[in-house]
Amino acid sequence: MVPTEDASARKREIEEKLQQEQETLAFIRENLEKSDQLTNGMVSILSSFESRLMQLENAIIPVHKQTENLQRLQDNVDKTLSCMDHVISYYHVAKDTDRIIREGPTGRLDEYLACIAKIQKAVEYFQDNNPDSPELNTVKGRLEKGKELLEAEFRSLLTRYSKPVPPVLILDAIGGDEELEAAEDVLLEHLPQAVLHDIICIGGWLVEYGRNQDFMTVYFQIRSSQLDRSIKGLKEHLRKNSASSGALYSPAVQAKRKDTPTKKVPKRPGTIRKAQNLLKQYSQHGLDGKKGGSNLAPLEGRDEALDAEMDAYIHCISAFVKLAQSEYALLCEVIPEHHQKKTFDSLIQEALDNLMLEGDNIVGAARRAILRHDYSAVLTIFPILRHLKINKGDFDATLQGTAAGTKNKLPALIASMESIGAKALEEFADSIKNDPDKEYNMPKDGTVHELTSNAILFLQQLLDFHETAGAMLASQVLGDTYNIPLDPRESTSTSSSYTSDFNKRLLSTYICKVLGNLQLNLLSKSKVYEDSALGAIFLHNNYNYILKSLEKSELIQLVTVTQRRAETSYRELIEQQIHVYQRSWIKVTEHLTERNLPLFQPGAKLKDKERQVIKDKFKGFNDGLEEMCKIHKGWAVPDKEQRNFIRRAQRTVVSDAYAAFLRRCADLPFTKNPDKYHKYRPEEVEEMIDRLFDTSA
Repeated sequence: MVPTEDASARKREIEEKLQQEQETLAFIRENLEKSDQLTNGMVSILSSFESRLMQLENAIIPVHKQTENLQRLQDNVDKTLSCMDHVISYYHVAKDTDRIIREGPTGRLDEYLACIAKIQKAVEYFQDNNPDSPELNTVKGRLEKGKELLEAEFRSLLTRYSKPVPPVLILDAIGGDEELEAAEDVLLEHLPQAVLHDIICIGGWLVEYGRNQDFMTVYFQIRSSQLDRSIKGLKEHLRKNSASSGALYSPAVQAKRKDTPTKKVPKRPGTIRKAQNLLKQYSQHGLDGKKGGSNLAPLEGRDEALDAEMDAYIHCISAFVKLAQSEYALLCEVIPEHHQKKTFDSLIQEALDNLMLEGDNIVGAARRAILRHDYSAVLTIFPILRHLKINKGDFDATLQGTAAGTKNKLPALIASMESIGAKALEEFADSIKNDPDKEYNMPKDGTVHELTSNAILFLQQLLDFHETAGAMLASQVLGDTYNIPLDPRESTSTSSSYTSDFNKRLLSTYICKVLGNLQLNLLSKSKVYEDSALGAIFLHNNYNYILKSLEKSELIQLVTVTQRRAETSYRELIEQQIHVYQRSWIKVTEHLTERNLPLFQPGAKLKDKERQVIKDKFKGFNDGLEEMCKIHKGWAVPDKEQRNFIRRAQRTVVSDAYAAFLRRCADLPFTKNPDKYHKYRPEEVEEMIDRLFDTSA
């Protein structure tokens, strides 16, 4: 029973599900029919819309094409009218720009250049499209006129605003002296900025459009003149101020520059002036010689105006370098790059030639002075030559890219100065050796000869310029002359390759040569004196002067580079002459010796002959002492220390001998009038000797 009920229930369940599925199927069919109806309706609508669109397109497209054609025609008409207006404007360019071109570019350069641009475009148009038209000649003429006025404006602006640089500003820029601390960079503004802008614009137009390079010639001519005038103005300023206050800035200019403190440039110590100061210094120390003469021009007679000229020239050399550098910086803004070096070369020629000519004149003056045997004049070359060598690097850098002839001018001047300087040094050494022994030129009191003082003063100038003088000698290949051993690294034919040590040895050997010539000449001159004692005093004074001068000026350090015993040798020579002088007193002290002095017994009576011997000894001593003191009192030993030494030594020798003689003869009855022979006490003899070499005694 149970299985039957389960089957019935299962059958009912299946029937119920089948009924539900049928109902669902019926619902789906109904909806599909509705969807088909809607689809058919939409298709009908779209078909109708497509039909209408096709009808509209068929109606609109012809209209659109017609409108497009009309628009194109309109554009063509507008372009044609614009071209016509543009072409017609070229025919009116000459008339439209006539007033501006005639009035020139002054004060309105931008507007003027715009007009020039219009004219240039018109020229190009007519050349391309209507080269035979009369309008082409018109605008060409107008363009040439505009170009001429631009060139005139370029010249006018440069001429009107180019002024020489004030001397005070130049002195600030160069810093005054290479031995001072480097001065702060000073801007040299040659042209106002607005003017410079116009000049640059005009120059650029003339190069790019004007096909004209004549303005470069105008530029370098005007700027060259200003460069030369600036340097000449500085020179004149230095001359005036050195002649008056010695300061390089005028009070008027300083008053205007209160807000801009500027370091004063000290007066460069001149070579000749320094020699004069040294001469005064040695005079104060009792070392100078005033009474001797020589054929050398005395240094103290030189004119300080020459020294001022040399100072001015040295400053002008520095000024040229600084101004030339400034001019090149300005030129680079105006002149096209590929023309800059050539234009700069032309620009600096006038100022450079004037400087080189002045340098040649200095060399010529030195050469003439040498012919007159005025060797002190060549000392003016040393500071200039040293300054030229110091600044040669800046010179070369400034002139880089210029013609070879331009770059070689300074080396040629340096070589010329080195040559004449070396010749002067050699001839000076020879003149020391060959100075004649003239009796009337010899100092009557045996003091220092003028030849000695001049020679020492000349050599002392070489201390300040020892590098320059050494290189000067080396440049002439004087090593063989002085037999200086060359280091292998120094063995070369060019002066620049000589090392500083070699130059120092060369100069040391030269100084030793001069001193050797001087010593030989002094020895020869001393023989002019009839009295050998005066000759000894003369040599003593000169040797002592040389030694003291070498020590005071530190020349001795340079001498000892090649002559290590120089100081000792001079001291030995001085001592030798003192001994020679002392031997001259033997003719006085020989009367005090025991030679021919009679032997006697106390209380014994002397014979007439014996009394006469004693009398003769007293008389010989007294007369000899008086004569020696009288003569030697007029001689001179300027060095106080040496004078006292000689007096002290001689006083001891004579006084001791005289005192011993008096003791031996004290009890001898050789005369009834002893005061006649015993004229001086030993103290009085010492006082007489203490007055030796004292013309005021």
